[in-house]
Amino acid sequence: MSAETGAERTGETRETGEAGETEQSRETEQSREAEQSREAGGRAGAGRRRSRRFPLITRDTARPEGGGRAAPGDAPAPARQWPLLCVLAGTAAGLLVTLGHFRAGLLTVGLSLLTGAVLRWAVPSVGMLAVRSRFTDVVTYGVLGTAIVLLALMAQPAPVLEIPFLEDIVHFTIR
Repeated sequence: MSAETGAERTGETRETGEAGETEQSRETEQSREAEQSREAGGRAGAGRRRSRRFPLITRDTARPEGGGRAAPGDAPAPARQWPLLCVLAGTAAGLLVTLGHFRAGLLTVGLSLLTGAVLRWAVPSVGMLAVRSRFTDVVTYGVLGTAIVLLALMAQPAPVLEIPFLEDIVHFTIR
């Protein structure tokens, strides 16, 4: 075999491979169209109906509801994300206050998370404060904020909030 014959065969193989792939993709496309026409019930003049199945290849992720800009696109970047910046500023302030008075600082952190829950619930477009669905975000921010506030109020020494059965639960689990 000469070098030319080997090159010709390689070229033939590539062409056949490409043609095979094209034929396979055509067959797949034709089978999808046939399946969609069956789903449409064979109605005359019926528009092409989209499948309710998930695609085999995910091309993009959906934005969370309310995940749009909180201000117009021509506004500077901080103004577009004001809900998230409010929550982050409150949390940062609470952490700084915690260095001097831990209870007041933790209350500030918890209240800023509760503020985030209220903003996520009330404001239709909150920018990057929207991470998941509205319900999930509100519940997550609310539970975390409430837990931090309650733990800050129950912290020793001299707790502001005392839960009578909490000590019994701790003694029961430790025994």
